Amino acid sequence: MTEARPLTRHIDTVLRIGPSDGEDFLLAVEAQERRDTKKESSWPYYISYLQAKYGLPVLLLVVCRDRATTKWATGPFSCGTRGWIAQRTYPLVVGPDNLPVITDPRTAAEKPAMAVFSALAHANSPHIDAILDALGRSLAGMDWNAASYFFQFLDSAFGDTPAGDKWRDIVTFVNYFPGRGTVMEKAYLEGEARGEAKAILRFLEARGVSVPQEARDQIAGCTDLDLLNRWLDRTPHVQNVDELFVEDAAPAADRTET
Repeated sequence: MTEARPLTRHIDTVLRIGPSDGEDFLLAVEAQERRDTKKESSWPYYISYLQAKYGLPVLLLVVCRDRATTKWATGPFSCGTRGWIAQRTYPLVVGPDNLPVITDPRTAAEKPAMAVFSALAHANSPHIDAILDALGRSLAGMDWNAASYFFQFLDSAFGDTPAGDKWRDIVTFVNYFPGRGTVMEKAYLEGEARGEAKAILRFLEARGVSVPQEARDQIAGCTDLDLLNRWLDRTPHVQNVDELFVEDAAPAADRTET
């Protein structure tokens, strides 16, 4: 059995791995979108720092999104002068050429870390939506702490990209899906009116409720979180979209007979 838990955030993420057949070690994970020569000196530093701080062997895993970046990140990166090498760094490098496309939720649930790395490596692939959908469904059934960690790690690693936008939509939807429980801290999504509106639309579509363009625009354009929350609460129960917008009837005024 392998235990993985976060330790520090000097790079994208660092995990302590406890294999059943050997000593613990640290796995430093870096998502690399393109070549960055600054990493040729920062990666050796992080490895040395982590080994000195925790007294454990350290491996660096670099997850790349294209072949050119994969070739560069393989290294090795040497530190030395006058023919003398003081330190040489050999990252473990994976990318779209050697990581499988995982679109089956069951496989993603069995190998969540592999599924996360696959999503990063295939972020620019036409399969990314299917990969993220499978990953989101698999993490929804996981332990809260582990799922929350993976959700937030991918959010940070994707950044402001189409894959990141897709992932945040999925996180919002899974977070509110009735009967599944909250898999991320609610505070993480508060203030995200745009994401909440998308969750309402996705849920209505999943239930087969027709949403005309006018209603779609009304939901997507709403920035009132209280109103969005009321709509969201109604979403599991409405039979047509008009029922979503029916406000509670105002109480009748007291009448005093004279």
